[in-house]
Amino acid sequence: MTRSSSLSRLLRVGLSLATIGSMSACNTLTRMSEVGSGPEISRIENPNQKQGYQPISMPMPQPVAPPQNANSLWRPGARAFFKDQRAKDVGDILTVAVTIADNASLTSVLNNNRTSSEKAQMANLAGFETSLASLLPSGANLSSLANLGATSVALNNGKTERSETINVTMAAVITQVLPNGNLVISGRQEFRVNYEMRELSIQGIIRPEDISSSNSISSEKIAEARVYYGGRGMVSDVTQPRWGQEIFDIVFPF
Repeated sequence: MTRSSSLSRLLRVGLSLATIGSMSACNTLTRMSEVGSGPEISRIENPNQKQGYQPISMPMPQPVAPPQNANSLWRPGARAFFKDQRAKDVGDILTVAVTIADNASLTSVLNNNRTSSEKAQMANLAGFETSLASLLPSGANLSSLANLGATSVALNNGKTERSETINVTMAAVITQVLPNGNLVISGRQEFRVNYEMRELSIQGIIRPEDISSSNSISSEKIAEARVYYGGRGMVSDVTQPRWGQEIFDIVFPF
């Protein structure tokens, strides 16, 4: 390893430690400010005005004007005779049913059995075996000069199982209408129970045609879905390792 590569690696480790330290310091200050009162509920904000927000840009087909039907009260795409009650514009609200039932199972078996044996003897050596026997310690037998054997057995079994189930119904707001008519939605909910805050957020892209007549949509019809379900508070702090332990686990090579 060259000196430059070693310095580069040390620099990356230093930057990582500095980043972790700053994040840990912010988390520590936040936890200190919540002593005796628990997590504070965040205020409602416009998702488009949050720091780091970027409008979604995706490949779009050419816009096609809807057909015009003369002397008709029926509007193309409407599900109600007088008015379509489904969300379609920025700021409209719709219901999202988040249903995740993920099951995965992986089984791996490795069986290795190996046996080896080596045997050497010296019964005749051009007539010099008698002289050679006199040079060896008493009791040495040239007919069984060497006998080696080795046995190796390895049996490995591995099994991984994972099961996750989330069933939540929440409301989301349309934040953007793409040129092809698809809708960008964003929703967030916070539940505080005593000193623990549970958070649920969802973002993604949907088609207006997938919104049901009850103004709802299921999570499997959301493209580029981003679902977050977590928490913060006293229970989460107890179950999480200390930041010193996290740094030790990252840096310690064994």
